[in-house]
Amino acid sequence: MLLSRRQRWRRWRRSRPFWGGLFAILAGAWICVLPLAPLKIMLQQGVAGIPSVLMGIVMVVLGLTAWFSPPQRALAGVLTTLIATAALVLSNLGGFLIGTLLGILGGGLMFAWQPYAAQRAGGSTGAGTGAEPDPAPAPARSAPPPPTPHSDPQGAQP
Repeated sequence: MLLSRRQRWRRWRRSRPFWGGLFAILAGAWICVLPLAPLKIMLQQGVAGIPSVLMGIVMVVLGLTAWFSPPQRALAGVLTTLIATAALVLSNLGGFLIGTLLGILGGGLMFAWQPYAAQRAGGSTGAGTGAEPDPAPAPARSAPPPPTPHSDPQGAQP
């Protein structure tokens, strides 16, 4: 039962930009919580704390969006990076640079993540090791059809 849960968790985690979303959530939490710190730790206080809280909440939502809607990962990654950069100016140096760096890292990971390509049928099965001769050569496969312009959900052209 535990192995089954671990396998399901691993499959879920690998089917989406997990680490990018996690870094975005951590950055948003760090930027959001910092305005609530004592005055001795804060650089700005009062109305200036409102953008910090709002940017933190938006970054957490963007991280969750990357987790639960992977096709939206590119938009979430770009917006996370932009908000993290804006937090540098608007929110206590972006959470004393920690929130900004985590947000830029998370946004980049979300934007760069790609879903797994389909594995080939004749993957590495130990052939060529010299242990056993191949019983019969594999039949030749025809070339895959060329990709269509609309095969990418993000709409990127080849």
